[in-house]
Amino acid sequence: MGSYKMCLCFTRKFHAAECELPPDVKDVFATYAEGGTQMNPEQLRRFLVEVQKDAGATVADAVGIADQVRHRRPRHHIGKPSRLLSLEDFHFFLLSEELNSPIHPQVHHDMTAPLSHYYIYTGHNSYLTGNQLSSDCSDVPIIKALQRGVRVIELDIWPNSKKDNVDVLHGRTLTAPVELIKCLKSIKEFAFVASPYPVIITLEDHLTPDLQAQVAKMVTETFGDMLYYPESASRENFPSPEALKKRIILSTKPPKEYLESKISKDDESESQRGKAPSDEEAWGREVPDIKAELEYDDKNGEGDEECEDENDGDEDDDKKVGQNSSPEYKRLITIAAGKPKGTLKDALRVDPDKVRRLSLSEQELVKATVSHSREVVRFTQKNILRIYPKGTRFNSSNYNPFIGWMHGAQMVAFNMQGYGRSLWLMHGFYKGNGGCGFIKKPDFLMTHQGEEVFDPSTNRPVKRTLKVKVYMGDGWRLDFKQTHFDAFSPPDFYCRVGIAGAPADSVMKKTKTIEDCWVPAWNEEFEFPLTIPELAVLRLEVHEYDMSEKDDFGGQTCLPVSELRPGLRCVPLFDRKGNKFKSVKLLLRLQFE
Repeated sequence: MGSYKMCLCFTRKFHAAECELPPDVKDVFATYAEGGTQMNPEQLRRFLVEVQKDAGATVADAVGIADQVRHRRPRHHIGKPSRLLSLEDFHFFLLSEELNSPIHPQVHHDMTAPLSHYYIYTGHNSYLTGNQLSSDCSDVPIIKALQRGVRVIELDIWPNSKKDNVDVLHGRTLTAPVELIKCLKSIKEFAFVASPYPVIITLEDHLTPDLQAQVAKMVTETFGDMLYYPESASRENFPSPEALKKRIILSTKPPKEYLESKISKDDESESQRGKAPSDEEAWGREVPDIKAELEYDDKNGEGDEECEDENDGDEDDDKKVGQNSSPEYKRLITIAAGKPKGTLKDALRVDPDKVRRLSLSEQELVKATVSHSREVVRFTQKNILRIYPKGTRFNSSNYNPFIGWMHGAQMVAFNMQGYGRSLWLMHGFYKGNGGCGFIKKPDFLMTHQGEEVFDPSTNRPVKRTLKVKVYMGDGWRLDFKQTHFDAFSPPDFYCRVGIAGAPADSVMKKTKTIEDCWVPAWNEEFEFPLTIPELAVLRLEVHEYDMSEKDDFGGQTCLPVSELRPGLRCVPLFDRKGNKFKSVKLLLRLQFE
């Protein structure tokens, strides 16, 4: 029984719902147990092959699952025959992420192609603890990003107040600095805890040549043999992730002449002060629609305008490197970043003898995709394109990443210290390929016949249909207080199910609301026809319906469609910040046609 006080004058009792399998899942058990009350290893193997579509499953695999279930539920197996699964054991197996993961857990992409062939998990202003204007700078968010699997860490480096050392901070703001050496040491310690593949440090450089030389010494002494840098300044292709395993590499725009700048609190208007995102900003708003953004900029943007980089001037970059940079510092740069003087089309020109990195703001990218869509795709087949958030995102919010991904941009840089659905998509997308932080780009973005390359704006036929049956959810009664959602009754849960990806594929649907139940059983199926399944992400959110106020948040997850494993699968949910709940999970059936 669950008891809830009503108006402080009487108590209303609700029967506590048991977590039971849906009827058709029970029927699956009965079918494979051949009418018996227990499933033997051979019967479980058949279930794995026929329902879970694990064609290579063996009896030994089934025995291993049975042993794991018995090990994790020891008190339920006292005196019972070993390696036989009851309906309760089968239920436990289905709702165990470790035994029944919804996606492939291992690295399985080819990792021997050049870096430009991969999407790379990329952070923006990785040292900030909060907003872009007044939060502290620290190595803590860098550590958290690396633990999550982020492979690109951005550091803005400036002279300290005495001009004799180097700090990391967001320049011309009130952010409190942290010493560069502290950040470098933390990167060294945590670089490979989540992935063995390379960590790229992108430096936004505001140093004088003598301080650049100091940075070069600091970097080489801190990383030692872990540091990789090329023997020559020019290269025709980037190395591969496999070749760079356990290595750290530097990428930076050409160094600029240091311009001393100060900011006072009087200069910062109240309207621009960074604030923590509200619930509405964090998850109430939908991810911006790609099609709407493209149509808006097509009407309002200028075609072939001058191209401006983040903090880059109009000078010729290669010339500026030669004049202003320390030679010790320059030789450590593996991924050189620069933008030629001239138009956007000039910036996207491919040099057959040299590769580089180009940075565009999210607004510049939208304009580029309107007027030079194919040139962007062609550029990213050999070179690296980095996209960064617009400067007005003071609260560290993010944008829709699919505009960049659909055009082959490798480094779609996000504020990992932010919140919201866009960041959930970023985390979900990089759960692919074993969570190693590198996702091989689809072949259609890498191939071309003559002048023809993939055009993201072209309408395409449906390539694959994903069917998602949302059976049930459980775990809120363990992870939340009884009165967390409603003070006077059990929660009323509904589930939002949808796809993020190409404009033609993006959609959100929802189940009915199950009233007064901690263990909702929706038993609803949804179909999603997909034109570009390679880039699609399955979105799942649970909310608690509230008649008088805004609906409460009950968990979310995003999963790459290309990685989904068919069959009956356990899907754990995460909180707003992307941390996994201890117990909350959904049971789904996933099918492809």
